[in-house]
Amino acid sequence: MTLLAHDRYCDEIEHQVRQLRSVVTSGADLSATVPTCPDWSLEQLVRHMGGALRWVDQLVRTRAQENIPEELVPLHGGPEAEGDPAALDAWLAEAGETTVAALREAGPDAKVWGWAGTLDAGFWARRVTHEITVHRADAALAAGLPYEVAPEVAADALDEWLQLVEWVQRNLPHAAADELRAPERVDRSIHLHATDAPAGLNAEWLVELAEEGVVWRRGHEKATVALRGPLTDVLLAFYRRRPLDTAGLEVLGERELLEFWLEKTTFG
Repeated sequence: MTLLAHDRYCDEIEHQVRQLRSVVTSGADLSATVPTCPDWSLEQLVRHMGGALRWVDQLVRTRAQENIPEELVPLHGGPEAEGDPAALDAWLAEAGETTVAALREAGPDAKVWGWAGTLDAGFWARRVTHEITVHRADAALAAGLPYEVAPEVAADALDEWLQLVEWVQRNLPHAAADELRAPERVDRSIHLHATDAPAGLNAEWLVELAEEGVVWRRGHEKATVALRGPLTDVLLAFYRRRPLDTAGLEVLGERELLEFWLEKTTFG
């Protein structure tokens, strides 16, 4: 598996921050419930993402070797005034600028605390890219706005999500993750197939729910169940942001296995 270049992640964070800001300033109702994150309003989602950016900025800028509690991160919670799109936009813009600057200055190999076993700034460039890519989809859905993402970013987001599931299953006590282990001699597997991938991009995955834990790789192989469709739709469905019955998506084989996976992979 080949990661994107560090600067490509930084460029994408800048792009996604601009896109999220455009939702904030679009006239959308900031108090509207986010359908894919129903515990949040649109404003709460944006404050969560902006706070995450500022947290990562602090971690990377200080080369932290342990976690920094969010209450110690300046301006983590966002502007005091609620329901003010201009203030929210300015706060989010600054969060994006400072975080990207810190990541670019550090480079991918700078040693920084991380929660998934990779202790460098490169982990955070990739993690922030996909965190904001998916939450920007949440915001766009809440505001009724279109959403798209670059194919190479969408494919890398699926790689990263599978890696995170694998890491949690092997390193944390987690009941749902343990349920993803297949009983001995039982073959359970999921195939993801993007039908619109550009030439040169391998956008197919095989995920095996093995007895020892999840094993995955890119490639076209027969599986217990397959999810086929446009890459962005496959990404959002696998992140539980779109229903499996979304127009353009196909589920072939044992749908119950795919539904079981989506039910259990709510961590990361």
